[in-house]
Amino acid sequence: MKQSTFQQFSAVVHQNFGIQLPPEKQALLESRLFKLMNDNQGMPELASEEAFLEYIRRDKTGKALAMLAEAITTHHTFFMREADHFTFYGQEVLPYLEKTIRDGDIRTWCAASSTGEEAYILAMLLEDYFSSRGPQWETTLLATDLSREVLDKAKSGLYSQESVQTLPAHWQAKYFQKVAGDQCQAVESLRHKILFRQFNLINPTFPFKRPFHVIFCRNVMIYFDVPTRDTLIQKFADFLEPGGYLFIGHSEVIDRQAHAFEYVMPSIYRKKGAFT
Repeated sequence: MKQSTFQQFSAVVHQNFGIQLPPEKQALLESRLFKLMNDNQGMPELASEEAFLEYIRRDKTGKALAMLAEAITTHHTFFMREADHFTFYGQEVLPYLEKTIRDGDIRTWCAASSTGEEAYILAMLLEDYFSSRGPQWETTLLATDLSREVLDKAKSGLYSQESVQTLPAHWQAKYFQKVAGDQCQAVESLRHKILFRQFNLINPTFPFKRPFHVIFCRNVMIYFDVPTRDTLIQKFADFLEPGGYLFIGHSEVIDRQAHAFEYVMPSIYRKKGAFT
């Protein structure tokens, strides 16, 4: 790939997805685009890298950008990743929400859900805690991702038996059932507790009608530059209830001096104030 072509792709990716592609990522981009073009042989729009760039520029449907998003995003996750977050959520956050939420509507957003493992763990924690506390609790959570492909996988609730075996045994027995081959599927009642939606975190406006009590956005902001990251953190603050929690990746940090958050523990922050 020519250097000028890589720079043009980098600009498109940053403008539309907020993701940085520094020079050392050129080989990665080349391999991702090679696979995309190989998987779509016969499409003149993907006959070459330059042809794909031109397709992106003139396409008005969003299909070209969607193809680029699928090609360049990384979807590496697994059950119980950064498990201390889930321990804190279950032992500290949920009891706090029970004591302070008056209308029973618990609003949790998994803001980069990838293939769904994180969202299903949160749904299981919510179900374990609130199912015995009466029907007044609404615990359906929102899970979003840029990629429609991974959202489709997440909606299915299908995972390999090997990956599900990393979960506690009582969760395996209660929330998953074996299906064809070596796969397990989340039970229907659990799948219905998650709303999977496509969403781009760098959208200039967020469409949510009410703020959340908890936002998980882990291991995504490492791909953003500082201005994009700061803008996103401010939006999270705007769409969190006072006293609400923000969970980010262990390798990510927030400048507490510049934002409305107070430090709780590594990679866990809380919006200043209290629920009203």
